[in-house]
Formats: sequence, C-alpha cells, structure tokens
Amino acid sequence: MKQPTPSRPCAALLASLVVIALSGCTQLSESENQRLREAELTARSLMAAWESADRELIEDLFWPEATYDDFPNQHTYQGIQEIVAYVDAMHAWADDVYMNVGKVHVTSSGAVIEWVFSAIQARPMGAVSVGTGAEVVTNGVTVIEFQGDRIIRAADYADTAPMMLQLGGRIELPGGEVLEMEEAPSR
Repeated sequence: MKQPTPSRPCAALLASLVVIALSGCTQLSESENQRLREAELTARSLMAAWESADRELIEDLFWPEATYDDFPNQHTYQGIQEIVAYVDAMHAWADDVYMNVGKVHVTSSGAVIEWVFSAIQARPMGAVSVGTGAEVVTNGVTVIEFQGDRIIRAADYADTAPMMLQLGGRIELPGGEVLEMEEAPSR
C-alpha cells in the first residue's frame, strides 16, 4: 500500500515548525554555552587567585557565606575571611607558587578543575619546622558549586603524601615498611 504524501502546504508548515523549533533550541543552547564559558572562566580565575594570593579576586569569586573544604587536611573554612586565610596560609610557606590548570569540566551549576601545584617550600609549614628550599609538586582537583554567578562551595582533593616525601619525610607503615623518596641517580 502506498504511503500518503503530505500536500505542499502541509510540508511547508512542517518545515516551518522544524525551523522554529531548532531556532529556539539554538537560542537556548547559546545561552547555556555562554553560562558554561562563564563557569570555566570562574574556575580558571579561582586557580589564578590561588597562584597569586589575590585577595580581591577571591572576594569577587565567592559569596560571603561560602564554604571551602580542604579534604587533604580535613578542615572546612566558612566565610570569605577564612577562605582568604586558607589561601594566605599556603603562601606563608611557599615561594614560586604555580598552579598548572589542566582540564576544566563545567556544568551550569559547578565545575571540576584538574591541576598540578608546584612551589618551593621556603618557610616552616605544619610539621616541617624549617624551610627546606625543596620544590614540591602534587596534583589534585578542586570541585566548585555555583549559586548564580559566584562560588558558594569549593572543595580540594589531593594526596599530600608525595609532597611530604619530596620534603624529605618518610612514612612508616604497619608491618615495618617505610616509604621514602628514592634519591636521584648520581652523575
């Protein structure tokens, strides 16, 4: 049996509806694309603020009541002043701070930022009572959540054990195994 073919007016109406529907999606999609670009810019700006200890930028990026979780050190910073102090604390022991941002995965409500951190440990930090002058390099991710156009929550995830080993520390495991940095081969 032969399928009915639409009349010319019906086909024209159908084509018009498809064009209208697609143009509506394009506008919506362009709006979403703009929001994603803004989210990525905010995420990269956060890493630049970490690198430079730019207090004003941090204050512009976060809501005053924002929360920042430092999971490696099991501490939560509540409010903009504590978040600024968190960033300042790193710069208190570190010189030549560099945040190499890798991929930034964004959505309209948040982002995940992959990064590699490097610095020179020039002054005491936590359990390290002296400045070693050693370079430390570690990688991690920061997860941020947006509320409108600002950050309401951020969380850092990193393994700090390699950094402690780079500073000359050692990790004693149950059973007697000890982890230490291998010395570079002599030339």
